[in-house]
Amino acid sequence: QVQLVEAGGGSVQAGVSLRLSCAASGFFFSIYSMDWVRQAPGKGLQWVATISHDGITTNYVDSVKGRFTISRDKAKKTVYLEMNTLKSEDTALYYCATDPGGKVRGQGTQVTVSS
Repeated sequence: QVQLVEAGGGSVQAGVSLRLSCAASGFFFSIYSMDWVRQAPGKGLQWVATISHDGITTNYVDSVKGRFTISRDKAKKTVYLEMNTLKSEDTALYYCATDPGGKVRGQGTQVTVSS
């Protein structure tokens, strides 16, 4: 079955960097775009970034442009989110997600940024 497992979250000070990873299995990773979404405390899901199936095209929500970078490794079936210059408003539970015939997301990894 489709499985997405996120890792790399933590509690950090504002201004530092974190790198999230998402290991995928159970579907043809190389033919699907991948997303990162997040949910801040008390708020709904927010789309953060998307990378195309071939890794060529990326898109970001305005609030993270220039600070976050999404990438993927076909051989490792893993998608990454490099987060730089973290801000307190980046505090959220981060999920990777995809839609290989049905929307799927992992269990999430918590990122807490203190100012």
